Amino acid sequence: MTTVAILPVFNANGDKSYRAIAGDRQFVGKTAGQALDGLTTLLGETNFSALLIIQSFNPDELFTTEQQKQLSELMNLWRAARDRGQTLSSTQKAELESLVEAELKAATVRTSALVKQLS
Repeated sequence: MTTVAILPVFNANGDKSYRAIAGDRQFVGKTAGQALDGLTTLLGETNFSALLIIQSFNPDELFTTEQQKQLSELMNLWRAARDRGQTLSSTQKAELESLVEAELKAATVRTSALVKQLS
């Protein structure tokens, strides 16, 4: 089964789009669904099946607007560096890892709350 991550991405004007990523393949769309559809096409998945839990990408007390914007900026820097065959500075790497960990923890808390609601 292919693992897909869909992340909100903010451009310099603050406009939001979504990036769907699977391995080294990615697709950006205006919506999460559009990004997933585009990535599915890129991957050549004709019988794509998955269980999707879609949570709001809105900031909350677990992962704030500032954290979302900083994560998006660092991911854009990381992709640009990767495409040039370079790496981020050690400070940028540490900040990116910290934000990814914080987002993962927030998603875990939200998912646990959702499971409790459904039980």
